[in-house]
Amino acid sequence: MRDVARLAGVSVATVSFVVNDSKPVSPATRLRVESAMVELDFRRNAVARALASRRTRIIALLFPVLQHRLSDTAARFFTGAAEAASELGYTVVLWPEPSDPGALRELTSGGLVDGVILMEVRLDDRRVDQLLEAHTPLTLIGRTRDPSGLDYVDVDFEGMVEQAIDRLHGLGHRDLVLLEELEREDLDGYGPVVRVGETFRAVCAERGLTGRTLRCDANPAGGRAVASTLLEEMPEATAMLVLNDRAATGLVSELGHRGISVPRDLSVVLIGSTIEVAETADPELAVLVSPAAQLGRMGVETLVGRLDGTLGELRQELVMGAFLEGASLAPPPG
Repeated sequence: MRDVARLAGVSVATVSFVVNDSKPVSPATRLRVESAMVELDFRRNAVARALASRRTRIIALLFPVLQHRLSDTAARFFTGAAEAASELGYTVVLWPEPSDPGALRELTSGGLVDGVILMEVRLDDRRVDQLLEAHTPLTLIGRTRDPSGLDYVDVDFEGMVEQAIDRLHGLGHRDLVLLEELEREDLDGYGPVVRVGETFRAVCAERGLTGRTLRCDANPAGGRAVASTLLEEMPEATAMLVLNDRAATGLVSELGHRGISVPRDLSVVLIGSTIEVAETADPELAVLVSPAAQLGRMGVETLVGRLDGTLGELRQELVMGAFLEGASLAPPPG
């Protein structure tokens, strides 16, 4: 820094102001300092900065990869988070979160990260308790059963399900099916699954509609297999909400092979998926898009605001996804 100051004809303090962006510097002076930095190949030393400030400016994004497969939606969460962190002078690292409970303690106790963003949150999530006990700043993308006292941003699954049901009901549908993934240990208490199921049943009851649930493997083969179950056990159903987008293309394809047309005989809506997944089906499916990139960005902004002391009250915010009609909606068959 002394070499840069000497070449630029300024004080070491002025170089520090430019490097750390800690105080205003005139454009002309900043240009001289930055030109000197380029000429001398001066680079900010992240390790030295972390030692001096006792902050690494690194945020860990905890995603249980072993339990939840990486999807296009998950990638959008990561992208949104990384872009926001870069703009705010932070770095996001994806922490796969191994099954060993001690790994989380090692992450937080070693001073490797300034804070943590939790994804794939369960209603009763042990990770929240561990981080609170370690006094580690955290933000949730998701919600626990009782999120009071916690910063969170989350998909408004309840609002999305209600919107989908009302759209179908408005078309005249009265017999609806919710398609979920097969019950697995990693989905036990998983927030989105629980909230979608509870909302589906409650809204159907309030509207005087018949609402039933099917489950299948999260892949096209599972979708093809569940088509048989649908036709054999629920032939009167005229509309389906799908919270298992990996199975959607197999479902629609198998229904077509069996002479059941989407949307003439069955209307279909994806919940919390992406445009790309909706477009893989024939016809293109209606979809309530997951606001994944937006939530990734909001999660980072919330945590950084807490770390920098610029966030006052708790941030607890739900975000709705856009409803794209696709070509899979129609009134029920006469």
